[in-house]
Amino acid sequence: MVSLQLQSNELSGEIPQNLGNLSQLRLLDLSHNHLSGQIPSFVNMLYPFPYNFSYNNLTGPIQGDLTWAPANAFVGNSGLCGHVEGLDGIPTCPKRNSEKNNKNSEKSNKGALIVILVPVCGLLMVTTVIGLMFRKKSSLVLNKVNTSENFESLESMILQEEVKFTFAEVVKAVDDFHDKYCIGTGGFGRVYKAELQSGQIVAVKRLNMSDSNDIPAINLHSFQNEIRTLTSIRHRNIIRLYGFCSRRGGCIFLLYEYLERGSLGKALYGVEGVNELGWATRVKIVQGLAHALSYLHHDCSPPIVHRDITVNNVLLESDFEVRLSDFGIARLLSTDSSNWTSIAGSFGYIAPELAYTMRVTDKCDVYSFGVVALEVMMGRHPGDMLESQLQESSKSRRDNVELLLKDLLDQRLEPPTNESAKSVVLVVTMALACIRTRPASRPTMLFAAQKLSAQTLPCLPEPFGMLTINKLMAL
Repeated sequence: MVSLQLQSNELSGEIPQNLGNLSQLRLLDLSHNHLSGQIPSFVNMLYPFPYNFSYNNLTGPIQGDLTWAPANAFVGNSGLCGHVEGLDGIPTCPKRNSEKNNKNSEKSNKGALIVILVPVCGLLMVTTVIGLMFRKKSSLVLNKVNTSENFESLESMILQEEVKFTFAEVVKAVDDFHDKYCIGTGGFGRVYKAELQSGQIVAVKRLNMSDSNDIPAINLHSFQNEIRTLTSIRHRNIIRLYGFCSRRGGCIFLLYEYLERGSLGKALYGVEGVNELGWATRVKIVQGLAHALSYLHHDCSPPIVHRDITVNNVLLESDFEVRLSDFGIARLLSTDSSNWTSIAGSFGYIAPELAYTMRVTDKCDVYSFGVVALEVMMGRHPGDMLESQLQESSKSRRDNVELLLKDLLDQRLEPPTNESAKSVVLVVTMALACIRTRPASRPTMLFAAQKLSAQTLPCLPEPFGMLTINKLMAL
């Protein structure tokens, strides 16, 4: 943990002592809460990093030599006292009879503190320098990628420190992109599995080229867009880009982490998928996808809209941990609302409003997420349900809403029971909310991710076997 900012959260109780175990902490802000008790002694170990305890209900003396403390670190705590140079408004603590007896012990404590503080500060300074160097390198890479108008001039670039191979080794590992190493095909290229001499396995996405070796403009744009996006974000549920290679008159490819199970579509519709994709696993997959999209929409600045959420663009690790991939048509949301675009995405997953508004919003991803979540639970694409949603007076819509949930779910599995039934109901309920026709009535991905990951599951409104789609749509 490097930065811990918990200001303005109405937190109460005492400050936990174990925060002092965060040896790499560079910023601590607990201001504007209702915290009580004394300021823990570990704050003496935070120098020279800033912290803020202002505007709480803290009491007692400010301990230690804090002459270097930020000027506003303790204001707004009427119960605090002490003599801290440079800090105004902190009253002097009343003298106690025991103070004289404690002077000698305080001196020895200071000596021990210095012995501890000097090596710890040295270690923290080294850590800071390394962190700043890594951050500088990352920003330089991103700046170089963002400012280059012609990616051919970049030739190649490795983006991850742990990568220990060359591009020539990658090409050799796939026998100059022989078909036997191909593990997937998409609109912009083919994906190959490369097993390197070190034993490391990587995925190689090669862009489609014509016989003349010219790169179609749309493919090149996708290539550039994916690099720009993936070099600026990092999340456990988003695919990691290792690097890229762009050779003049030659092949153009991207290097990714290799995921053993391949796509969610392959797992869902494959021969072995039924046995491995139980209800708990399916819920886990939907949760992971929700967290990835919540990160893109709410933790990135500016927000990023993926625009192509499908079961084929969701990849699975060996433990079914999700990795969202294929950011070729992702788009940064502009703050001036000028997010007009041509329709892009995969048929069956595109939000209906794009057909007449041509404006990209985060709610487009929310809709696609709802489609994928339903597909995971149903074991098939929910095309009929999506079509009936657009025809409010249709007979098929009336039939769908009266459909029992147990009949909607993947019939290859036994119906879920107990806690699994609650989890499945929660996922389907959230998915139905996400595919609402009106974008404004859909939840945000942050709300969906929080609800799907709640520790306590809501009780079922009726016995599982009696739940209808109409009932879930009303929740």
